[in-house]
Amino acid sequence: MTTKDDVVKFLQKNGVETRFVSIMDGKVYINNLRLSKFSRRKEEIFLEKFPDYEVRRSQVFQKICTRASRVLKTALNPHDKILLSDSPNCVNLILRTVLEPYTRKYGVELIIIPELDFSQMEVQNTDGEKQKVDAVALPFTMDEEVEHILGLMIHGEELKLLSSENELNGLRMIYPLINVPISWVESMVEIETLNCIFKNENGHPREMLEFLESFIPDVREKMMRSADYLSGDE
Repeated sequence: MTTKDDVVKFLQKNGVETRFVSIMDGKVYINNLRLSKFSRRKEEIFLEKFPDYEVRRSQVFQKICTRASRVLKTALNPHDKILLSDSPNCVNLILRTVLEPYTRKYGVELIIIPELDFSQMEVQNTDGEKQKVDAVALPFTMDEEVEHILGLMIHGEELKLLSSENELNGLRMIYPLINVPISWVESMVEIETLNCIFKNENGHPREMLEFLESFIPDVREKMMRSADYLSGDE
């Protein structure tokens, strides 16, 4: 039976930089075409060895990974143990796919559990031994952050970003997708026909964002920059 280690070793042996590909569910997603060095010829060699696998060159996924990397390069420490939700939600699935190569890039360990418990400083590994958790990766997108900002504005409440919560009960909170529009995730899911579900969300903030989007180019990015400035976040 083919294991992920088998795939990684073969790719590395053939000159592919596996820190820039995600290996998930029988697919190899290229995160950065140039840095991965995963040429079409190398793809042919790989598929001859592993015919049950697919190599995916999604441009939208590469954009997602580029934005996520700007957060992760400062949010992660080498060998961090990171909690992730096993939810079938599409954003969670993309989050796990984005983080997968960091197990090789930074040597982090991804600990996937059914439901996130922010009081859970320790978890059991497959051998039943307890291990300390360093951080929790949360599946917040740019849209969720901007809708949160709009919701606070509607109710006249003090501005506080979702992503400003850096620590909770001793656990670091990290937000890899906070600069990623939900439309990119939706495109990725549609193109790749991924088996997942989206949260059914609506309400005044979502409606207001859609209204503003029809008049203001890049409204999400502009609101994020303004909120960062007003809240005093770096």
